[in-house]
Amino acid sequence: MSAIKALSAPVYGLLVLTPMTIAFGQVLFKMTGAKLAEGPDTPFYSILFNPVFIVAVFLYGVATLAWVYVLKMVPLSMAYSFMALTFVLVPLMAAFFLKEPLTLKYAIGACLIIAGLFVVQS
Repeated sequence: MSAIKALSAPVYGLLVLTPMTIAFGQVLFKMTGAKLAEGPDTPFYSILFNPVFIVAVFLYGVATLAWVYVLKMVPLSMAYSFMALTFVLVPLMAAFFLKEPLTLKYAIGACLIIAGLFVVQS
């Protein structure tokens, strides 16, 4: 884990916080889509005025700014492996906020992704 230990705590935090922010944005996008599906005659452009969609886009913007800040200090090949955390976090957040089910296959896959992150960073 020498690559991770060489990072400062704020940079390491942003490497984890960025995928968390992206994952939460995905949940908000799903909520926006579900709201749009409730009214089949609702024009698609109406999402531009949906507060949940606006927050999701804002979160993506904040995550992008944090990501660019991280990339000024961390090689992309090292930093990008942290984005794999979105594959772990999105289903967890979907289960918590949207009551979507989690499966044993998901748990096994999530463990493999996290193990892979440790391998890549070692």
